Amino acid sequence: MERRAATTATAGAARRLARGEEDALAECQAALGPALRRFLRHRVPPDLVDDVIQSVLLELWRCRDRFDPDRGLEAWALTIARRRAVDHLRALPPPALPLTAATERPAPDAADRIARRQDVRRALAALPAAQREALVLAYYGDLGQREIARRLGAPLGTVKARTARGLRRLGVLLGA
Repeated sequence: MERRAATTATAGAARRLARGEEDALAECQAALGPALRRFLRHRVPPDLVDDVIQSVLLELWRCRDRFDPDRGLEAWALTIARRRAVDHLRALPPPALPLTAATERPAPDAADRIARRQDVRRALAALPAAQREALVLAYYGDLGQREIARRLGAPLGTVKARTARGLRRLGVLLGA
């Protein structure tokens, strides 16, 4: 019974929002707020939930002319909420590496890098020619698999298989 009353209130607020009645936005906030909060609780950090809800309500108002009151306001609001949540998350600065973690990792020295390159060259030389050619074109030639297929005159599936087999075998040879 309570759900039906909430749906009726939401439908009334939706019609009023579509007509552009200013007090309809407050009704929408009251009707949709709990659902938006539940939806966003698992998608954004707790301190961003209110900001995202405010963005959603602002967009509901700005785009009210595109809303069809015969369709569900809650579904439309949740779709907008998902998009605004993604926008807010993308705007966050990337997480920083703690200074202690940065100092714990030793930087590879030149000798290690040279030794690793030699290991990779030896492992590549041990591969069958077809696999080696596909991997060299992909990683050293910076070509995509379709480009490799065109260059070698081989079917795309063959190039994919050669690349996959070569990578597996390379992993075994390098002990990865």
